[in-house]
Amino acid sequence: MFSEEELERYSRQILVKEIGMRGQKALKEAKVLVVGAGGLGSPALMYLAGAGVGKIGIVDADCVDYSNLHRQILYTAEDVGKEKAVRAAEILKLRNASSEVVSYPVHLTAENICDFVEEYDFIIDGVDNFPAKFLINDACVLKKKPFSHAGVIQLHGQLMTYVPGKGPCYRCIFEEIPGAGVAPNCSVAGVAGPVVGVIGSLQALEAVKYFTGAGELLTGKLLTVDGLTMKMRAVHFKQRRSCPVCGEKKTITEISNENGRYEEGNSCCSYTH
Repeated sequence: MFSEEELERYSRQILVKEIGMRGQKALKEAKVLVVGAGGLGSPALMYLAGAGVGKIGIVDADCVDYSNLHRQILYTAEDVGKEKAVRAAEILKLRNASSEVVSYPVHLTAENICDFVEEYDFIIDGVDNFPAKFLINDACVLKKKPFSHAGVIQLHGQLMTYVPGKGPCYRCIFEEIPGAGVAPNCSVAGVAGPVVGVIGSLQALEAVKYFTGAGELLTGKLLTVDGLTMKMRAVHFKQRRSCPVCGEKKTITEISNENGRYEEGNSCCSYTH
Protein backbone atom coordinates (compact mmCIF):
# COMPACT_ATOMS: atom_id res chain seq x y z
CA MET A 1 0.00 0.00 0.00
CA PHE A 2 2.93 2.33 0.69
CA SER A 3 5.94 2.95 -1.50
CA GLU A 4 9.43 2.91 0.00
CA GLU A 5 9.49 6.69 -0.27
CA GLU A 6 6.20 6.98 1.62
CA LEU A 7 7.37 4.65 4.37
CA GLU A 8 10.43 6.81 4.85
CA ARG A 9 8.40 10.02 4.68
CA TYR A 10 5.96 8.89 7.38
CA SER A 11 8.42 6.84 9.43
CA ARG A 12 8.53 9.20 12.42
CA GLN A 13 4.74 9.45 12.48
CA ILE A 14 4.29 5.67 12.23
CA LEU A 15 6.55 5.30 15.25
CA VAL A 16 3.95 7.09 17.37
CA LYS A 17 2.20 4.17 19.04
CA GLU A 18 -1.21 5.83 18.94
CA ILE A 19 -0.91 6.11 15.14
CA GLY A 20 1.22 3.27 13.83
CA MET A 21 0.81 1.64 10.43
CA ARG A 22 -2.93 1.21 10.90
CA GLY A 23 -3.38 4.91 11.54
CA GLN A 24 -1.19 5.80 8.58
CA LYS A 25 -3.34 3.65 6.32
CA ALA A 26 -6.44 5.40 7.66
CA LEU A 27 -4.90 8.78 6.82
CA LYS A 28 -4.11 7.64 3.29
CA GLU A 29 -7.76 6.71 2.80
CA ALA A 30 -9.04 9.92 4.42
CA LYS A 31 -10.64 12.86 2.61
CA VAL A 32 -10.49 16.29 4.28
CA LEU A 33 -12.07 19.53 3.06
CA VAL A 34 -10.51 22.81 4.24
CA VAL A 35 -12.74 25.86 3.82
CA GLY A 36 -10.50 28.89 3.74
CA ALA A 37 -6.86 28.78 2.66
CA GLY A 38 -5.82 31.70 4.84
CA GLY A 39 -4.21 31.97 8.26
CA LEU A 40 -5.92 28.93 9.73
CA GLY A 41 -6.03 26.98 6.51
CA SER A 42 -2.34 27.49 5.70
CA PRO A 43 -0.85 25.48 8.58
CA ALA A 44 -3.76 23.04 8.58
CA LEU A 45 -3.24 22.28 4.89
CA MET A 46 0.51 21.92 5.22
CA TYR A 47 0.24 19.47 8.11
CA LEU A 48 -2.56 17.48 6.49
CA ALA A 49 -0.44 17.00 3.38
CA GLY A 50 2.60 16.23 5.52
CA ALA A 51 0.64 13.66 7.51
CA GLY A 52 -0.32 11.80 4.34
CA VAL A 53 -4.03 12.55 4.03
CA GLY A 54 -5.14 10.89 0.81
CA LYS A 55 -7.42 13.61 -0.56
CA ILE A 56 -7.49 17.27 0.39
CA GLY A 57 -10.04 19.75 -0.91
CA ILE A 58 -9.53 23.53 -0.71
CA VAL A 59 -12.42 25.99 -0.96
CA ASP A 60 -11.46 29.67 -1.21
CA ALA A 61 -12.56 32.34 -3.67
CA ASP A 62 -10.01 34.98 -2.59
CA CYS A 63 -6.69 36.03 -4.09
CA VAL A 64 -3.48 36.58 -2.15
CA ASP A 65 -2.71 40.15 -1.10
CA TYR A 66 0.12 41.71 0.87
CA SER A 67 -1.93 42.01 4.07
CA ASN A 68 -2.16 38.19 4.16
CA LEU A 69 1.55 37.46 4.19
CA HIS A 70 2.33 37.99 7.89
CA ARG A 71 0.16 34.98 8.84
CA GLN A 72 -0.83 33.00 5.73
CA ILE A 73 2.39 31.03 5.54
CA LEU A 74 1.57 29.12 2.36
CA TYR A 75 2.28 32.20 0.26
CA THR A 76 5.08 34.60 -0.64
CA ALA A 77 5.11 38.05 -2.21
CA GLU A 78 5.37 36.39 -5.61
CA ASP A 79 1.90 34.90 -5.05
CA VAL A 80 0.13 38.25 -4.60
CA GLY A 81 -2.81 38.42 -6.97
CA LYS A 82 -3.03 34.64 -7.47
CA GLU A 83 -6.05 32.56 -6.46
CA LYS A 84 -5.43 31.10 -3.02
CA ALA A 85 -7.11 27.76 -3.62
CA VAL A 86 -5.19 27.15 -6.85
CA ARG A 87 -1.84 28.31 -5.47
CA ALA A 88 -2.31 26.36 -2.23
CA ALA A 89 -2.98 23.19 -4.22
CA GLU A 90 0.19 23.70 -6.24
CA ILE A 91 2.26 24.12 -3.08
CA LEU A 92 0.77 21.06 -1.38
CA LYS A 93 1.54 18.90 -4.40
CA LEU A 94 5.17 19.97 -4.10
CA ARG A 95 5.14 19.02 -0.42
CA ASN A 96 3.56 15.61 -0.97
CA ALA A 97 2.82 14.29 -4.44
CA SER A 98 1.10 11.25 -2.89
CA SER A 99 -1.86 13.35 -1.75
CA GLU A 100 -4.65 14.18 -4.18
CA VAL A 101 -5.33 17.91 -3.88
CA VAL A 102 -8.41 19.53 -5.40
CA SER A 103 -8.91 23.30 -5.54
CA TYR A 104 -12.30 25.00 -5.58
CA PRO A 105 -11.75 28.74 -6.21
CA VAL A 106 -15.37 29.62 -5.48
CA HIS A 107 -17.42 31.15 -2.68
CA LEU A 108 -19.06 28.72 -0.31
CA THR A 109 -22.83 29.20 -0.50
CA ALA A 110 -26.03 27.65 0.74
CA GLU A 111 -26.46 26.27 -2.76
CA ASN A 112 -23.12 24.44 -3.05
CA ILE A 113 -22.00 23.55 0.48
CA CYS A 114 -23.81 20.21 0.71
CA ASP A 115 -22.14 19.01 -2.49
CA PHE A 116 -18.74 19.79 -0.97
CA VAL A 117 -19.48 18.32 2.45
CA GLU A 118 -20.89 15.06 1.08
CA GLU A 119 -17.65 14.33 -0.80
CA TYR A 120 -15.36 14.53 2.25
CA ASP A 121 -14.97 12.71 5.57
CA PHE A 122 -13.90 15.64 7.77
CA ILE A 123 -14.29 19.41 7.35
CA ILE A 124 -12.01 22.15 8.67
CA ASP A 125 -13.57 25.57 9.22
CA GLY A 126 -10.93 28.16 8.42
CA VAL A 127 -13.23 31.09 7.69
CA ASP A 128 -13.46 34.48 9.35
CA ASN A 129 -17.13 35.40 9.35
CA PHE A 130 -20.07 34.12 11.32
CA PRO A 131 -22.51 33.37 8.49
CA ALA A 132 -19.97 31.02 6.92
CA LYS A 133 -19.29 29.32 10.26
CA PHE A 134 -22.98 28.69 10.86
CA LEU A 135 -23.36 27.50 7.28
CA ILE A 136 -20.55 24.96 7.73
CA ASN A 137 -21.97 23.82 11.05
CA ASP A 138 -25.50 23.33 9.79
CA ALA A 139 -24.42 21.48 6.65
CA CYS A 140 -22.13 19.17 8.62
CA VAL A 141 -24.79 18.41 11.22
CA LEU A 142 -27.45 17.69 8.58
CA LYS A 143 -25.05 15.55 6.52
CA LYS A 144 -23.63 13.86 9.63
CA LYS A 145 -20.05 14.94 8.95
CA PRO A 146 -17.45 15.80 11.64
CA PHE A 147 -15.72 19.16 11.51
CA SER A 148 -13.25 21.34 13.37
CA HIS A 149 -14.28 24.90 14.17
CA ALA A 150 -11.72 27.58 14.99
CA GLY A 151 -11.64 31.32 15.39
CA VAL A 152 -8.89 33.83 16.10
CA ILE A 153 -8.93 37.53 16.93
CA GLN A 154 -5.96 39.64 17.97
CA LEU A 155 -4.01 37.39 20.40
CA HIS A 156 -6.81 34.99 21.27
CA GLY A 157 -8.01 31.77 19.65
CA GLN A 158 -10.52 29.00 20.16
CA LEU A 159 -11.40 25.65 18.64
CA MET A 160 -13.77 22.73 19.04
CA THR A 161 -14.58 19.55 17.16
CA TYR A 162 -18.03 18.30 16.29
CA VAL A 163 -18.63 14.59 15.78
CA PRO A 164 -22.18 13.46 14.95
CA GLY A 165 -23.90 12.01 17.99
CA LYS A 166 -21.03 12.78 20.36
CA GLY A 167 -21.57 16.28 21.67
CA PRO A 168 -22.82 19.78 20.94
CA CYS A 169 -22.54 21.51 17.60
CA TYR A 170 -21.34 25.06 17.02
CA ARG A 171 -24.91 26.37 17.10
CA CYS A 172 -25.47 24.73 20.51
CA ILE A 173 -22.82 27.04 21.95
CA PHE A 174 -23.12 30.25 19.93
CA GLU A 175 -26.82 29.96 19.02
CA GLU A 176 -27.35 32.76 16.48
CA ILE A 177 -25.35 34.77 13.95
CA PRO A 178 -24.33 38.09 15.56
CA GLY A 179 -25.61 41.22 13.90
CA ALA A 180 -23.36 43.15 11.52
CA GLY A 181 -20.63 45.02 13.42
CA VAL A 182 -21.28 43.30 16.75
CA ALA A 183 -18.24 41.01 16.54
CA PRO A 184 -15.49 42.46 14.31
CA ASN A 185 -13.28 40.14 12.28
CA CYS A 186 -9.52 40.25 11.82
CA SER A 187 -9.63 42.84 9.07
CA VAL A 188 -11.12 45.27 11.61
CA ALA A 189 -9.67 44.19 14.98
CA GLY A 190 -6.33 42.76 13.80
CA VAL A 191 -4.63 39.43 14.49
CA ALA A 192 -1.20 38.15 15.46
CA GLY A 193 0.14 35.62 12.97
CA PRO A 194 1.63 33.06 15.38
CA VAL A 195 -1.69 32.65 17.21
CA VAL A 196 -3.44 31.79 13.95
CA GLY A 197 -0.66 29.31 13.17
CA VAL A 198 -1.06 27.55 16.51
CA ILE A 199 -4.82 27.21 16.17
CA GLY A 200 -4.68 26.06 12.54
CA SER A 201 -2.09 23.43 13.45
CA LEU A 202 -4.35 22.15 16.23
CA GLN A 203 -7.16 21.80 13.71
CA ALA A 204 -4.95 19.55 11.59
CA LEU A 205 -4.11 17.55 14.72
CA GLU A 206 -7.82 17.07 15.45
CA ALA A 207 -8.29 15.69 11.93
CA VAL A 208 -5.33 13.32 12.35
CA LYS A 209 -6.70 12.13 15.70
CA TYR A 210 -10.15 11.60 14.23
CA PHE A 211 -8.89 9.25 11.52
CA THR A 212 -6.30 7.41 13.60
CA GLY A 213 -8.30 7.16 16.83
CA ALA A 214 -5.44 8.67 18.81
CA GLY A 215 -6.23 10.47 22.06
CA GLU A 216 -9.33 12.51 22.80
CA LEU A 217 -11.02 14.94 20.44
CA LEU A 218 -12.34 18.34 21.46
CA THR A 219 -15.92 17.11 21.39
CA GLY A 220 -18.05 18.79 24.00
CA LYS A 221 -15.17 21.17 24.73
CA LEU A 222 -14.20 24.62 23.51
CA LEU A 223 -10.45 25.08 23.85
CA THR A 224 -9.48 28.72 24.38
CA VAL A 225 -5.93 29.99 23.88
CA ASP A 226 -4.75 33.31 25.32
CA GLY A 227 -1.59 34.36 23.53
CA LEU A 228 -1.01 37.19 26.01
CA THR A 229 -0.73 34.93 29.06
CA MET A 230 -0.06 31.59 27.29
CA LYS A 231 -2.97 30.06 29.16
CA MET A 232 -5.11 27.35 27.57
CA ARG A 233 -8.49 26.33 28.96
CA ALA A 234 -11.03 23.72 27.90
CA VAL A 235 -14.60 24.81 28.62
CA HIS A 236 -17.11 21.93 28.65
CA PHE A 237 -20.49 22.22 26.94
CA LYS A 238 -23.44 19.88 26.54
CA GLN A 239 -25.73 19.49 23.56
CA ARG A 240 -28.50 22.08 23.74
CA ARG A 241 -31.86 20.34 23.62
CA SER A 242 -33.43 23.38 22.00
CA CYS A 243 -30.75 23.66 19.29
CA PRO A 244 -32.60 24.20 15.99
CA VAL A 245 -30.25 21.98 13.98
CA CYS A 246 -29.24 19.11 16.31
CA GLY A 247 -31.74 19.38 19.19
CA GLU A 248 -34.90 17.47 19.96
CA LYS A 249 -37.20 19.70 17.91
CA LYS A 250 -35.24 20.68 14.83
CA THR A 251 -36.37 23.71 12.87
CA ILE A 252 -33.40 23.72 10.46
CA THR A 253 -33.83 20.72 8.21
CA GLU A 254 -32.23 22.02 5.02
CA ILE A 255 -29.65 24.56 3.95
CA SER A 256 -31.09 27.72 2.41
CA ASN A 257 -30.78 31.50 2.59
CA GLU A 258 -34.46 31.81 3.43
CA ASN A 259 -35.04 34.73 5.79
CA GLY A 260 -31.37 35.70 5.51
CA ARG A 261 -30.24 32.76 7.63
CA TYR A 262 -26.64 32.85 6.38
CA GLU A 263 -26.40 36.41 5.12
CA GLU A 264 -24.53 39.34 6.62
CA GLY A 265 -24.57 41.91 3.85
CA ASN A 266 -21.58 40.55 1.95
CA SER A 267 -20.87 37.33 0.11
CA CYS A 268 -21.14 34.35 2.41
CA CYS A 269 -17.46 33.52 2.72
CA SER A 270 -14.66 36.04 3.08
CA TYR A 271 -11.38 34.43 4.12
CA THR A 272 -9.29 36.94 6.01
CA HIS A 273 -7.84 34.96 8.93
